[in-house]
Amino acid sequence: MAGTSPAFRASRRGQVLLTGAMLALLALTVAPLYWLAIASTHTSHDIFGRPPQLLPGGELGTNLGNLEESVGFGRVVLNSLLLSVVYTVLGGIVCTLAGYGFAKYRFRGQGFLFSLLLLALVVPTQLTIVPLFKMMVNLDWLNTYQAVLLPNLALPFGIFLMRQSMRSLPDELLQAGRIDGCGELGLFLRIALPTMRPALAALAMFLFLFQWNDFLWPLVALRDPSSYTIPVALAALTGSSDVDYGQLLTGTAVAAVPMAVLFLFLQKHFVSGMLAGAVKQ
Repeated sequence: MAGTSPAFRASRRGQVLLTGAMLALLALTVAPLYWLAIASTHTSHDIFGRPPQLLPGGELGTNLGNLEESVGFGRVVLNSLLLSVVYTVLGGIVCTLAGYGFAKYRFRGQGFLFSLLLLALVVPTQLTIVPLFKMMVNLDWLNTYQAVLLPNLALPFGIFLMRQSMRSLPDELLQAGRIDGCGELGLFLRIALPTMRPALAALAMFLFLFQWNDFLWPLVALRDPSSYTIPVALAALTGSSDVDYGQLLTGTAVAAVPMAVLFLFLQKHFVSGMLAGAVKQ
Protein backbone atom coordinates (compact mmCIF):
# COMPACT_ATOMS: atom_id res chain seq x y z
CA MET A 1 0.00 0.00 0.00
CA ALA A 2 1.47 3.32 -1.15
CA GLY A 3 0.54 5.27 1.97
CA THR A 4 1.88 2.72 4.42
CA SER A 5 4.79 3.94 6.52
CA PRO A 6 8.01 1.88 6.91
CA ALA A 7 7.39 1.58 10.64
CA PHE A 8 3.95 0.08 10.02
CA ARG A 9 5.33 -2.40 7.47
CA ALA A 10 8.08 -3.45 9.90
CA SER A 11 5.51 -3.90 12.66
CA ARG A 12 3.33 -5.94 10.32
CA ARG A 13 6.23 -8.21 9.36
CA GLY A 14 7.07 -8.68 13.03
CA GLN A 15 3.50 -9.74 13.78
CA VAL A 16 3.52 -12.21 10.88
CA LEU A 17 6.83 -13.72 12.03
CA LEU A 18 5.61 -13.95 15.62
CA THR A 19 2.37 -15.62 14.52
CA GLY A 20 4.31 -18.08 12.36
CA ALA A 21 6.66 -18.94 15.22
CA MET A 22 3.74 -19.49 17.61
CA LEU A 23 1.96 -21.72 15.09
CA ALA A 24 5.15 -23.75 14.62
CA LEU A 25 5.50 -24.19 18.39
CA LEU A 26 1.83 -25.16 18.61
CA ALA A 27 2.33 -27.79 15.91
CA LEU A 28 5.38 -29.20 17.72
CA THR A 29 3.34 -29.43 20.92
CA VAL A 30 0.16 -30.88 19.44
CA ALA A 31 1.74 -33.34 16.97
CA PRO A 32 2.94 -35.87 19.61
CA LEU A 33 -0.43 -35.74 21.38
CA TYR A 34 -2.26 -36.27 18.11
CA TRP A 35 -0.02 -39.21 17.24
CA LEU A 36 -0.62 -40.70 20.71
CA ALA A 37 -4.38 -40.46 20.25
CA ILE A 38 -4.18 -42.00 16.76
CA ALA A 39 -1.75 -44.76 17.79
CA SER A 40 -4.03 -45.83 20.64
CA THR A 41 -6.60 -46.93 18.04
CA HIS A 42 -4.18 -49.17 16.10
CA THR A 43 -2.32 -52.42 16.66
CA SER A 44 1.45 -52.59 17.12
CA HIS A 45 1.81 -53.78 13.51
CA ASP A 46 -0.09 -50.76 12.20
CA ILE A 47 1.78 -48.32 14.47
CA PHE A 48 5.15 -49.26 12.98
CA GLY A 49 3.85 -49.90 9.47
CA ARG A 50 4.55 -47.86 6.37
CA PRO A 51 3.12 -45.44 5.50
CA PRO A 52 2.47 -44.04 9.01
CA GLN A 53 -1.13 -44.13 10.22
CA LEU A 54 -2.48 -40.58 10.45
CA LEU A 55 -6.19 -41.39 10.84
CA PRO A 56 -8.01 -43.20 13.68
CA GLY A 57 -8.26 -46.97 13.47
CA GLY A 58 -10.73 -49.40 14.93
CA GLU A 59 -8.65 -51.20 17.57
CA LEU A 60 -9.31 -48.99 20.59
CA GLY A 61 -11.75 -51.47 22.15
CA THR A 62 -9.35 -54.36 21.50
CA ASN A 63 -6.46 -52.49 23.08
CA LEU A 64 -8.54 -51.61 26.14
CA GLY A 65 -9.60 -55.24 26.46
CA ASN A 66 -5.99 -56.39 26.25
CA LEU A 67 -5.04 -53.84 28.90
CA GLU A 68 -7.74 -55.09 31.24
CA GLU A 69 -6.63 -58.67 30.70
CA SER A 70 -2.93 -57.89 31.15
CA VAL A 71 -2.88 -55.60 34.19
CA GLY A 72 -6.51 -55.15 35.29
CA PHE A 73 -6.50 -51.63 33.91
CA GLY A 74 -9.88 -50.63 35.35
CA ARG A 75 -8.68 -51.38 38.86
CA VAL A 76 -5.38 -49.62 38.15
CA VAL A 77 -7.20 -46.44 37.07
CA LEU A 78 -9.31 -46.53 40.23
CA ASN A 79 -6.16 -46.96 42.33
CA SER A 80 -4.56 -43.91 40.72
CA LEU A 81 -7.75 -41.86 41.04
CA LEU A 82 -8.20 -42.76 44.71
CA LEU A 83 -4.59 -42.01 45.60
CA SER A 84 -4.58 -38.75 43.66
CA VAL A 85 -7.80 -37.45 45.22
CA VAL A 86 -6.79 -38.38 48.78
CA TYR A 87 -3.31 -36.95 48.26
CA THR A 88 -4.74 -33.71 46.86
CA VAL A 89 -6.99 -33.24 49.90
CA LEU A 90 -4.43 -34.18 52.57
CA GLY A 91 -1.50 -32.53 50.82
CA GLY A 92 -3.57 -29.41 50.23
CA ILE A 93 -4.36 -29.13 53.94
CA VAL A 94 -0.71 -29.60 54.97
CA CYS A 95 0.76 -27.27 52.34
CA THR A 96 -1.83 -24.54 52.92
CA LEU A 97 -1.42 -24.54 56.70
CA ALA A 98 2.37 -24.60 56.46
CA GLY A 99 2.42 -21.84 53.85
CA TYR A 100 0.08 -19.71 55.98
CA GLY A 101 2.29 -20.23 59.01
CA PHE A 102 5.45 -19.21 57.16
CA ALA A 103 3.76 -16.14 55.65
CA LYS A 104 1.80 -14.71 58.58
CA TYR A 105 3.54 -15.80 61.79
CA ARG A 106 6.95 -15.09 63.27
CA PHE A 107 8.62 -17.79 65.36
CA ARG A 108 12.08 -18.85 66.43
CA GLY A 109 13.95 -20.76 63.75
CA GLN A 110 11.61 -19.64 60.98
CA GLY A 111 14.43 -18.55 58.68
CA PHE A 112 16.31 -21.81 59.22
CA LEU A 113 13.22 -23.93 58.53
CA PHE A 114 12.44 -21.95 55.39
CA SER A 115 16.03 -22.41 54.22
CA LEU A 116 15.61 -26.17 54.68
CA LEU A 117 12.42 -25.94 52.64
CA LEU A 118 14.24 -24.19 49.80
CA LEU A 119 17.02 -26.77 50.02
CA ALA A 120 14.47 -29.56 49.71
CA LEU A 121 13.30 -28.02 46.43
CA VAL A 122 16.65 -28.73 44.80
CA VAL A 123 17.42 -32.13 46.35
CA PRO A 124 16.82 -34.91 43.77
CA THR A 125 14.03 -37.28 44.77
CA GLN A 126 16.27 -40.27 44.05
CA LEU A 127 18.48 -39.38 47.03
CA THR A 128 15.61 -39.97 49.46
CA ILE A 129 14.43 -43.30 48.05
CA VAL A 130 16.66 -45.56 50.17
CA PRO A 131 16.01 -43.76 53.51
CA LEU A 132 12.27 -43.68 52.83
CA PHE A 133 12.26 -47.35 51.89
CA LYS A 134 14.07 -48.22 55.12
CA MET A 135 11.54 -46.20 57.12
CA MET A 136 8.60 -47.91 55.45
CA VAL A 137 10.11 -51.33 56.17
CA ASN A 138 10.63 -50.44 59.85
CA LEU A 139 7.03 -49.19 60.09
CA ASP A 140 5.78 -52.31 58.30
CA TRP A 141 4.06 -50.06 55.75
CA LEU A 142 5.60 -51.51 52.62
CA ASN A 143 3.01 -52.33 49.95
CA THR A 144 0.40 -50.06 51.55
CA TYR A 145 -1.15 -46.84 50.30
CA GLN A 146 -0.03 -44.86 53.34
CA ALA A 147 3.54 -45.62 52.28
CA VAL A 148 2.79 -43.96 48.95
CA LEU A 149 0.92 -40.96 50.36
CA LEU A 150 2.56 -39.87 53.60
CA PRO A 151 6.20 -39.22 52.58
CA ASN A 152 5.16 -36.50 50.11
CA LEU A 153 2.33 -34.78 51.99
CA ALA A 154 4.48 -31.80 52.98
CA LEU A 155 5.55 -31.14 49.40
CA PRO A 156 8.18 -28.35 49.41
CA PHE A 157 6.94 -26.68 46.23
CA GLY A 158 3.34 -26.71 47.49
CA ILE A 159 4.35 -25.06 50.76
CA PHE A 160 6.47 -22.51 48.92
CA LEU A 161 3.62 -21.71 46.51
CA MET A 162 1.13 -21.13 49.31
CA ARG A 163 3.62 -19.13 51.34
CA GLN A 164 4.23 -16.78 48.44
CA SER A 165 0.49 -16.46 47.81
CA MET A 166 -0.35 -15.84 51.46
CA ARG A 167 2.18 -13.01 51.61
CA SER A 168 -0.10 -10.96 49.36
CA LEU A 169 -2.88 -11.14 51.98
CA PRO A 170 -2.90 -7.79 53.87
CA ASP A 171 -1.98 -8.13 57.54
CA GLU A 172 -4.52 -5.38 58.29
CA LEU A 173 -7.31 -7.72 57.17
CA LEU A 174 -6.23 -10.36 59.67
CA GLN A 175 -5.79 -7.77 62.40
CA ALA A 176 -9.32 -6.50 61.80
CA GLY A 177 -10.57 -10.06 62.21
CA ARG A 178 -8.73 -10.40 65.52
CA ILE A 179 -10.26 -7.15 66.75
CA ASP A 180 -13.69 -8.55 65.89
CA GLY A 181 -12.97 -11.58 68.07
CA CYS A 182 -12.12 -14.10 65.38
CA GLY A 183 -9.75 -16.87 66.51
CA GLU A 184 -6.63 -17.91 64.62
CA LEU A 185 -8.33 -20.90 63.00
CA GLY A 186 -11.27 -18.69 62.07
CA LEU A 187 -8.91 -16.18 60.46
CA PHE A 188 -7.45 -18.96 58.37
CA LEU A 189 -10.77 -20.52 57.36
CA ARG A 190 -12.93 -17.41 56.96
CA ILE A 191 -10.48 -14.79 55.71
CA ALA A 192 -7.30 -16.34 54.32
CA LEU A 193 -8.72 -19.30 52.38
CA PRO A 194 -11.54 -17.46 50.55
CA THR A 195 -9.07 -14.89 49.22
CA MET A 196 -6.65 -17.57 48.02
CA ARG A 197 -8.94 -19.46 45.62
CA PRO A 198 -6.71 -19.11 42.53
CA ALA A 199 -3.68 -20.29 44.48
CA LEU A 200 -5.68 -23.17 45.98
CA ALA A 201 -6.81 -24.23 42.50
CA ALA A 202 -3.21 -24.15 41.28
CA LEU A 203 -2.08 -26.14 44.31
CA ALA A 204 -4.85 -28.72 43.89
CA MET A 205 -4.00 -29.19 40.23
CA PHE A 206 -0.29 -29.49 40.96
CA LEU A 207 -0.80 -32.03 43.76
CA PHE A 208 -3.23 -34.14 41.74
CA LEU A 209 -0.93 -34.30 38.73
CA PHE A 210 2.10 -34.95 40.94
CA GLN A 211 0.49 -38.05 42.43
CA TRP A 212 -1.17 -39.12 39.18
CA ASN A 213 2.17 -39.08 37.33
CA ASP A 214 4.40 -40.29 40.18
CA PHE A 215 6.28 -43.39 39.12
CA LEU A 216 9.49 -43.99 41.04
CA TRP A 217 8.22 -44.04 44.63
CA PRO A 218 5.06 -46.12 43.95
CA LEU A 219 7.28 -48.53 42.00
CA VAL A 220 9.43 -48.99 45.11
CA ALA A 221 6.64 -48.94 47.72
CA LEU A 222 4.06 -51.15 46.00
CA ARG A 223 4.70 -54.84 45.37
CA ASP A 224 1.22 -56.23 44.79
CA PRO A 225 0.07 -55.80 41.14
CA SER A 226 -3.49 -55.24 42.38
CA SER A 227 -2.27 -52.06 44.10
CA TYR A 228 -0.38 -50.64 41.12
CA THR A 229 -0.96 -47.13 39.82
CA ILE A 230 -1.13 -46.32 36.11
CA PRO A 231 2.58 -45.44 35.59
CA VAL A 232 3.72 -48.59 37.42
CA ALA A 233 1.26 -50.82 35.56
CA LEU A 234 2.28 -49.39 32.18
CA ALA A 235 5.94 -49.92 33.05
CA ALA A 236 5.14 -53.56 33.83
CA LEU A 237 3.93 -53.97 30.24
CA THR A 238 7.45 -53.22 28.97
CA GLY A 239 9.07 -55.96 31.03
CA SER A 240 9.12 -58.49 28.20
CA SER A 241 10.79 -58.48 24.80
CA ASP A 242 7.43 -58.68 23.03
CA VAL A 243 5.82 -55.35 23.93
CA ASP A 244 2.29 -54.65 22.71
CA TYR A 245 2.66 -50.98 21.86
CA GLY A 246 -1.00 -50.73 20.94
CA GLN A 247 -2.19 -51.37 24.48
CA LEU A 248 0.78 -49.48 25.96
CA LEU A 249 -0.06 -46.31 24.02
CA THR A 250 -3.77 -46.78 24.76
CA GLY A 251 -2.99 -46.83 28.47
CA THR A 252 -0.82 -43.74 28.07
CA ALA A 253 -3.62 -41.93 26.24
CA VAL A 254 -6.13 -42.84 28.94
CA ALA A 255 -3.70 -41.59 31.60
CA ALA A 256 -3.37 -38.26 29.78
CA VAL A 257 -7.12 -37.58 29.64
CA PRO A 258 -7.62 -36.49 33.30
CA MET A 259 -4.60 -34.19 33.08
CA ALA A 260 -5.94 -32.49 29.96
CA VAL A 261 -9.47 -32.14 31.37
CA LEU A 262 -8.18 -30.80 34.68
CA PHE A 263 -6.03 -28.19 33.01
CA LEU A 264 -8.81 -27.10 30.63
CA PHE A 265 -11.15 -26.44 33.55
CA LEU A 266 -8.58 -24.86 35.87
CA GLN A 267 -6.14 -23.18 33.49
CA LYS A 268 -7.36 -19.66 34.36
CA HIS A 269 -6.95 -20.25 38.09
CA PHE A 270 -3.72 -22.17 37.53
CA VAL A 271 -1.97 -19.29 35.77
CA SER A 272 -3.21 -16.63 38.20
CA GLY A 273 -2.43 -18.88 41.17
CA MET A 274 1.12 -19.55 40.01
CA LEU A 275 1.66 -15.79 39.61
CA ALA A 276 0.14 -14.95 43.00
CA GLY A 277 2.72 -13.39 45.27
CA ALA A 278 5.17 -12.78 42.43
CA VAL A 279 4.72 -9.04 43.00
CA LYS A 280 4.57 -7.97 46.63
CA GLN A 281 1.57 -5.80 47.34
